[in-house]
Amino acid sequence: MNRTTLSLIAGATALAAVTGFAAVTSPDTSAPDTTATAAELPVERTSLTCPTPSVSDLAETTYTSFTPVTKGTGSDGKAELRPAVTESTDGEDAKDGKTGKASGKGDKDGKGEKEAKAFLTAKEPGKPLAEDVSGSDSPALVGTADGKFAPGWTVQQTTEVAAGTGRGLLGAACTAPDTDFWFPGASTAADRTDYVHLVNPDDSAAVVDIELYGRDGALETTTGEGITVAPHSDDPVLLSTLTTEKLDNVTVHVSVRSGRVGASVQALDDKLGGDWLGASVDPAGSLVIPGIPKDATAVRLIAFAPGDADADLKVRLASPTGQITPAGNETLHLKAGMTGAVDLGDVMRGEPGSLVLTPTGRSVPVVAAVRVVRGKGAGQETAFIPATRPVGTRATVVDNRAKGTTLSLTAPFGAAEVKVTASAGSEGGTPATKSFTLKAGTTQQVEAPVPSGLKGTYALTVESVSGGEVHGARTITDAQDGVSAFTVQTLPDDRGTVAVPKADQDLSVLQQ
Repeated sequence: MNRTTLSLIAGATALAAVTGFAAVTSPDTSAPDTTATAAELPVERTSLTCPTPSVSDLAETTYTSFTPVTKGTGSDGKAELRPAVTESTDGEDAKDGKTGKASGKGDKDGKGEKEAKAFLTAKEPGKPLAEDVSGSDSPALVGTADGKFAPGWTVQQTTEVAAGTGRGLLGAACTAPDTDFWFPGASTAADRTDYVHLVNPDDSAAVVDIELYGRDGALETTTGEGITVAPHSDDPVLLSTLTTEKLDNVTVHVSVRSGRVGASVQALDDKLGGDWLGASVDPAGSLVIPGIPKDATAVRLIAFAPGDADADLKVRLASPTGQITPAGNETLHLKAGMTGAVDLGDVMRGEPGSLVLTPTGRSVPVVAAVRVVRGKGAGQETAFIPATRPVGTRATVVDNRAKGTTLSLTAPFGAAEVKVTASAGSEGGTPATKSFTLKAGTTQQVEAPVPSGLKGTYALTVESVSGGEVHGARTITDAQDGVSAFTVQTLPDDRGTVAVPKADQDLSVLQQ
């Protein structure tokens, strides 16, 4: 092959590997195109991991799967969620009898195990599908989607826990396996029980390092290096067992030496309920934390600068009328390698908002999240919102309900127009669409469309139409015996398409 042909194929392959696989076909030679622009093609395969939802016998968990309808896909495909554990061919689960975890053991040729039966199989794009489980027996799930189900495939697990540590509403968007994760906002304090869940979807073991950073820098850990996560398993690691230090604000860094995992932190508080803490967007100079509920009674910002340089950030609250500066917290100084936190108190004052962090001078990469508290006294509940990617071309959030669903959108750096589509309901209903214009520097709690004749739950898909970048978050509220139960999920771009460079020659004719 000549070098040009090799470069084109290598570039297309690398880009397709970001989120899935995109087909590379020969261009139409009847209308030659010599431009260097890239074509956006739907991904053809994607995967997700869902951690074990709860150890409480009182837990009630709903899994909701949804794929937006995407142009350019074929007519075939499927999307399935399966228990992470494998099953032995004699009908017994292939688990370690002492730990209950998947052992990853079997015959040398792998014939001693088979894939677990599908827990959930999607029916059609454009319509969500939900499945319920009860108690503490629900395992971690892994799933793949291909063909018409792959672009933008989204799965949400929502768990209600009636009582005990971490009681309330816990929600998490199932995540794609990766090799690097940052979680500012975790804790090793006595009143917190925080686990980092490591889900290995593959047939070979993964080796993982967990690093913890507090207000004075890296914490000395006893067993955080070289953790082996067996194939097809969820390994929940209790953070307080990794260090003797008891700290309220800790940044967790999960890095994978070999293999890949899905990672998320379950943060359970003795008094303030609990929720899942998703990973922050990759370290960046400017960050947006969208969708802080208007009735938040306490907001804590936690941030971390992973590099060798200190970071100085402007802290701004994008409100419905524009960006304002929280009194007394105009800036945040982060020492390199140390976790910083600031309590913003009742900063919302009855209005929805988003935090916008920008450098005061030289840009230094940082990660960040907020802990949000709603309610008062014994009725308080907690949720976490990490800094997130923009909505981009399209983003989706599922398990929305007829009551208790709030959608917040912010245009931090420039005015923007978006289109919001409510899918059909999981048990019936007709899709609906609305468009919204967002003023620069504002956060709007929009009146999102709801499917007409809704039965069950539905998905909300946000698409950028024009203007600057948009960030979004969805809040679900559900009052439980006086507890202000809620959970918040962000809306990052679903990466349902991949850019494949157009070739200036017919790739089907390769020179030797």
